[in-house]
Amino acid sequence: MMKEKQAGETPERRGRLTPVLALATLISAFGSSFQYGYNVAVVNSPAVHMKAFYNATYLERYDRPMEETFLTLLWSLSVSMYPFGGFFGSLMVAPLVNKLGRKGTLLFNNIFSIVPAVMMGVSEISKSYEVIIVARFIVGICAGLSSNVVPMYLGEISPKNLRGAIGIVPQLFITIGILSAQVLGIRNILGNSTGWTLMLGLTAIPAVIELLLLPFFPESPRYLLIQRGDEKNARKGLQRLRGWEDVDEELSEMRLEDQSERAEGRLSVLALLSKRSLRWQLISIVVMNMGQQLSGVNAIYYYADSIYATAGVKSNDIQYVTVGTGTVNVFMTIAAVFIVEATGRRPLLLSGFGICCGACVLLTVALHFQDSVTWMPYISISCVFIYVIGHAIGPSPIPYVVTTEMFRQSARPAAFMVAGSVHWLSNFTVGLVFPFLEKGLGSFSFIIFSFICLVTLVYIWVVVPETKNQTFLEISQMFAKRNGVEIKLGDGELPLTKAERPRGEEEKVTAF
Repeated sequence: MMKEKQAGETPERRGRLTPVLALATLISAFGSSFQYGYNVAVVNSPAVHMKAFYNATYLERYDRPMEETFLTLLWSLSVSMYPFGGFFGSLMVAPLVNKLGRKGTLLFNNIFSIVPAVMMGVSEISKSYEVIIVARFIVGICAGLSSNVVPMYLGEISPKNLRGAIGIVPQLFITIGILSAQVLGIRNILGNSTGWTLMLGLTAIPAVIELLLLPFFPESPRYLLIQRGDEKNARKGLQRLRGWEDVDEELSEMRLEDQSERAEGRLSVLALLSKRSLRWQLISIVVMNMGQQLSGVNAIYYYADSIYATAGVKSNDIQYVTVGTGTVNVFMTIAAVFIVEATGRRPLLLSGFGICCGACVLLTVALHFQDSVTWMPYISISCVFIYVIGHAIGPSPIPYVVTTEMFRQSARPAAFMVAGSVHWLSNFTVGLVFPFLEKGLGSFSFIIFSFICLVTLVYIWVVVPETKNQTFLEISQMFAKRNGVEIKLGDGELPLTKAERPRGEEEKVTAF
């Protein structure tokens, strides 16, 4: 009888990748996320020439060479000012996305890309390394905003059956940005004494393209309907994104979400921190973002050349090995786009952190014994590649997807603000501390990263549920029991999620 009822039901319409949705995804990801990745790696290959410029400038000013410890500190600042700016950019997420919208914030954010691009481009002419450090901070603000707003925008314009795949696209463009910086950093291209300033300034190109093209695409319909009350434009935008006229079912789901949280209003960060119904969601995004950054991934990208040199790679071959690392990263992130909806979020996170943990342990052993065993440098390089594969399939892309999915509309901006702040503070810590960590602990510095990967893996195993193919309200219900609350809709409880319905009653009620 149950089968008969199910056969008579209208099948749920699955969203598809329309041209409008695809182009909005590509333009926003290239215009914003690409820059994040590009600026992570852009200072790696030309580091020798930039340090020489610092030295020459200092010598010209003070008639004496720069001390080695001061140069190390100055270079650490040049690297770490980027994530420090990212932290400040994250603090701006909630006020900007609530006032300007998701698309509006991405357009406004291009100011923080074009201005520092010009500053870095003229730094050598102006004979000022301070200009580079300040510009790195400003472009960090751009990255801090884009790394949070792009996943939020794409998560809100995507149908739920494509939300995971589209949610990984920003991370894909981050990896493409990293690879582009690595390729341009080859000495025969721009990673030389004459091309490094141009290389730093090229970050303005994606910003200009986004500024010209993104205005032609829809704002987030969820933002328009729930936060602006503009149903007319929300309907138009949704019709363009979905490629069909009948969007009433999805609009009804948005109204239901709006109704369930209208009493709460728009949540500030302080309100979010004190909200019992969001406690475990908040802890989860903090743990995942700390795990993502403190697991050592940016130590590898910021200081890849020095890691390979420590591993015994010949100086002329390092640049090509680095490009190889970036290529593997891109291909594995592409793989994650295609498998995330089949495997789910949780398996990718668990397997990713597990691979990274093992790779860090093996890398420690390989670096420790490389002087006594001739083939150990090859093991070291292999460990870095395995680590990159593990990080690319789970820890790098999935936390952004899950942060979008764990929070409803009123809490999402504040949640991204918290997640982004943790992300960038952790990134800043690694960028600033790793050069000294490497000098003090040597190969054993990666044991710390392996321990962090293990702790994050255990937390995800115990706490984080699978969110694949769930609506935002259904995911809230999944956390309700752990938080010790009931989610109400008006005077009654929300419809049960699929997991909570009694066996044999699946046909009686659907969430939306």
